[in-house]
Amino acid sequence: MGFGRLERATGSQPMSEINVTPLVDVMLVLVVIFILTAPLLASSIRLDLPKTPAAKPSDAPKFVTIVLDRGGQAFLDDKPVSQPELEQRLTQIGRNSPDTEIQLRADKLVQYGRIVEVMGTAQTAGLNRIGFIADPAAAAAAPAAKTAPAPTPSTAPKR
Repeated sequence: MGFGRLERATGSQPMSEINVTPLVDVMLVLVVIFILTAPLLASSIRLDLPKTPAAKPSDAPKFVTIVLDRGGQAFLDDKPVSQPELEQRLTQIGRNSPDTEIQLRADKLVQYGRIVEVMGTAQTAGLNRIGFIADPAAAAAAPAAKTAPAPTPSTAPKR
């Protein structure tokens, strides 16, 4: 009977890389702490402001929505109005609060002249802040449509 040596498996070798996982964990915790405490440090001057009834917190900006459908029909805050009614209501709004913003939404098929007419009515009423509302989803699809080459006379289908 021969007793041979059994091969012994070599033990695990020492690791030569640095384990950075704990370092990353500590750094993330520090970043979160700094993000939370930075706004508190920015306003470190303590003041005892005087009190007055005239100082009121500012209200949210007021706005009125005017919608023009395909036919040029005007809607003021989702209620159909004729041109004289629109002029009257905008004049009343302009007298009560001239800083009111007009949010103008118009169908893309409405004639430019009708849009200018509504804008002129708003400006005559003293409302000079006019914002145009557009559909962002349609704007994202528009560049893709413009990149398609237009058919030239030589590549156009023949009839």
